[in-house]
Amino acid sequence: MNDIKIEMMYSKIHRATVTDADLTYEGSVSIDKALIKKAKLHVNQKVDILNCNNGARFSTYVIEGKKQQICLNGAAARHVQKGDVVIIVAYASIPLAKAHSHEPTVVFVDSKNNFAEKRKEKRDKKSMY
Repeated sequence: MNDIKIEMMYSKIHRATVTDADLTYEGSVSIDKALIKKAKLHVNQKVDILNCNNGARFSTYVIEGKKQQICLNGAAARHVQKGDVVIIVAYASIPLAKAHSHEPTVVFVDSKNNFAEKRKEKRDKKSMY
């Protein structure tokens, strides 16, 4: 049981606004490098994109973008439109024994993708089994 790991949310950028969708680029999501740092993400890290406008959910990887940029590239660009609101989520394998105390990083942005707030997301202890 000690070596069991489960996938848990590691970090997310909550309700970012898509600034562009570039079908001609090879792939990925371009994210403002300041937001990458605040969210503790890494270049080339796999992330899921959750589109709040159309319900699309898909995976891609992170690359550095320009200030305030959230741009979906390549095939991922088919799932968004400029102005859509997305949640960018990264996961990590956490040992089962530490899952109950894991606190992911959550970065909130304004409608122009400026950093607004960062906090750890705590679990409700009552919901634990």
